[in-house]
Amino acid sequence: MKVVIQRVTEASVTIRKIKVATINQGLLILVGIVNQDTQEDIDWLVRKITNLRIFNDENGVMNQSLLDTNGNVLVVSQFTLHASTKKGNRPSYIKAAKADVAIPLYEKFVKTLENEIGKKVQTGEFGADMKVALLNDGPITIIIDSKNKE
Repeated sequence: MKVVIQRVTEASVTIRKIKVATINQGLLILVGIVNQDTQEDIDWLVRKITNLRIFNDENGVMNQSLLDTNGNVLVVSQFTLHASTKKGNRPSYIKAAKADVAIPLYEKFVKTLENEIGKKVQTGEFGADMKVALLNDGPITIIIDSKNKE
């Protein structure tokens, strides 16, 4: 499971010209899923994400986590995170899990994250053509791959 985490002052998802999700201060998380992903990947990522000290404290130092700030979260499915550009100019998405595998894992990721932060997580719609708007704060953008724990 691969995630791109962006610290935002605001973010939203619009589908068919209807805004379906919106948050203020917090994290926009793009999630890409592969067939080998499990609940273990989800648990590890959720712990890592919620405890990352990427929010400023009273001295302007990135020393607080999502849990410390009671920040909001918007999660968007993004199969293109697993694009392979090794050959040619057309990315291959063969590594990305198909919907029958990805949707249950995506839903478990969202539910696990909600349980960890103690509040509702906003989401896009799996497989939809989404327009994602954000105001990146910092900018702070972090990529984490549960298969490559660095």
